[in-house]
Amino acid sequence: MPQWLCNQLMRAFLKRDRRQIRLLNDCWYFYRTKQQPDDKSAAFQHGPLL
Repeated sequence: MPQWLCNQLMRAFLKRDRRQIRLLNDCWYFYRTKQQPDDKSAAFQHGPLL
């Protein structure tokens, strides 16, 4: 996970900002699927953050 995304997720969790957490969670899944287009199972290995 990129450091900028990790920092923003931590900030959102500390502020209890559910809208921001969901948005960043979607960004993370979008990023992961774009990084590994050949391995379809990798995007579903760990489940959602929420």
